[in-house]
Amino acid sequence: MLNPRLKENKFKRALVTPFRGIVKCASKKAYISYQYKYITHHKLDWKKLSRYTEKLQYLRLYVYPKWDLVSKCAGRVGVRDYVKEQGYDELLIKCVGVFDKFDDIDFDKLPNQFAMKCSHGCAMNYICWDKSKINISELKKKFDKWLKTNYGKKTVELHYSKIKPQIIVEELMLENGKLPTEYKIHVFNGKAKNLYVVTSRGVDIRYNNYYIDWTPFDGSQFNGWKKTDYPLKKPSNFDEMVKVAEKLAAPFPFVRVDLYNINGKIYFSEMTFTPAKGTLILDDDKCDFEMGEWLDISKYR
Repeated sequence: MLNPRLKENKFKRALVTPFRGIVKCASKKAYISYQYKYITHHKLDWKKLSRYTEKLQYLRLYVYPKWDLVSKCAGRVGVRDYVKEQGYDELLIKCVGVFDKFDDIDFDKLPNQFAMKCSHGCAMNYICWDKSKINISELKKKFDKWLKTNYGKKTVELHYSKIKPQIIVEELMLENGKLPTEYKIHVFNGKAKNLYVVTSRGVDIRYNNYYIDWTPFDGSQFNGWKKTDYPLKKPSNFDEMVKVAEKLAAPFPFVRVDLYNINGKIYFSEMTFTPAKGTLILDDDKCDFEMGEWLDISKYR
């Protein structure tokens, strides 16, 4: 059944859109409060902070923007150094190159297939399946625009604003010729508690939510996304994946650690500190409070 909170009042959106920038500049707290209420249909209780999504807003506004290690780990280039420092360099996907400008890239030297991403935000990437089919001029327009975007300022996830805008090109990771399954492990105060598994990426994407013991956590399904109509098999080395996630997440109150597991080998993908800006609409509202109990931010308040 579709969560009724997913319905959007388009008239209301049209009315408020011209004023969003003004509110954002005047008071980031007010902007976040309104955005949270608009998306989730819940009032953000800054004093009580019982929900997981509420606590993410506090971290988003008051904690993570001041924490240089968060910015380092949120960046696609800086996090590679952090992963190496933790002794997991063998988990890193092969880096083809890091570039300050699109024009610095010599496409003749790139492999036929690769993944190309901006370092300083989300949803600024390009997957190349066949280099001969690239429209270089169109791709340049995209990346030039993305490199000029202050993603942290745009989304009020200010820990991104400290990241140097760059382009990183990595080897394209495939599993049986397709984009691999991704395991997104949520770590609360150093302890992995739940995850969601993303399958059929780029085709018919599905999201399956589990507690960390691999029992279903269907109520934490969010934003109307669908799961598979069949159970997923837990990887044989899943315990090692959890160990990796917990070690990488150890310094932080909360972070989501994304990993691949291709033919039994674990690969690191990224770390996300404020998933969907913390404005998640969970299928079962009780799960928001359950996850909120897992996240202790008392020492940061």
